Amino acid sequence: MRIALAQILASADPTANLEIVEDYTRRAADAGAQLVLFPEATMCRFGVPLAPIAEPLDGPWADGVRTIADRHGVTVVAGMFCPSDDGRVTNTLIATGAGVAAHYHKIHLYDAFGFSESRSVAPGYEPVVITVGGIGVGLSTCYDIRFPELYVELTKRGAQLITVHASFASGPGKLEQWTLLTRARALDTTSIVAAVDQAYPDDPAIAAVGPTGVGGSLVASPFGEVIVAAGSDQQLLVSDLDLDAVEKARESIAVLRNRTEFASSVGQNR
Repeated sequence: MRIALAQILASADPTANLEIVEDYTRRAADAGAQLVLFPEATMCRFGVPLAPIAEPLDGPWADGVRTIADRHGVTVVAGMFCPSDDGRVTNTLIATGAGVAAHYHKIHLYDAFGFSESRSVAPGYEPVVITVGGIGVGLSTCYDIRFPELYVELTKRGAQLITVHASFASGPGKLEQWTLLTRARALDTTSIVAAVDQAYPDDPAIAAVGPTGVGGSLVASPFGEVIVAAGSDQQLLVSDLDLDAVEKARESIAVLRNRTEFASSVGQNR
């Protein structure tokens, strides 16, 4: 499978950001990608009120993403915000195109490092795995990456590839944490992990207002190796995935089976 990671720099203008989705999707399709990944908050960057820009999954922004995916014959996964019943929004991934029609509401909210995402964002509860070209693809968003249990659950549901869509907060050591966490989740699950982040903002004032990206998008093998990685600027990262490597890793590093055996033995000895 060939995939593309669109490391973009989203603005506060959803219409302009949809044009970016069109541009990068076209370039990815021209490069032969089947699956095009965009970051969290592709619809609108963090650091501005989200409720006024939030739209339902059948709204014009999501429909625009669907049209783009269908036009280029690929599956697109991109971050947006939807209204929540409690007056907040949901931090949502829309997955669409090539027979895929799904969404994922971010489960783990970023209440850390002095930021409180839960003030304006309502959590999701359901892990999501889609199928692209016969391959199970698990979806996750940013702060989710610090919770390995979610990634193990995605593999239990059939994921061989797990995607992470982020607008990772900048700061001392954060790029190193982002890379380390991506590689660790690949090792935890013996899966390929494709992690796409927002580019680092050109304006330091924007970087200071919230989690707006550090760059460093990467693909990690099921053995934790970095296959490809981006710098800090906007770019399209294209990668060919060896899905056979997932089965080889699961045969040689039986962490998923061993975890099940451990859970079973603990239960029997209670």
